Amino acid sequence: MDDSELTERIAELVEEEHRLGNSEHGPHDPEVEQRMRELEIALDQAWDLLRQRRARRHAGEDPDAAMERPGGTVEGYQQ
Repeated sequence: MDDSELTERIAELVEEEHRLGNSEHGPHDPEVEQRMRELEIALDQAWDLLRQRRARRHAGEDPDAAMERPGGTVEGYQQ
């Protein structure tokens, strides 16, 4: 997945997150809460992968060697 595909994926995830947050079921529906959590993790993974690719490119390395990290890993990062 290249940078443009990643940014498109991030936009899609954000759009779904906003749509669910504004749905009639609201964020207190257990299914909506679960999906929102999944979206949060997927977004963190996508942003992390994009940052890795940019860092590799900046360091003169192959950005395609960047790998998506597990959700538990990226969720543990301090912002």
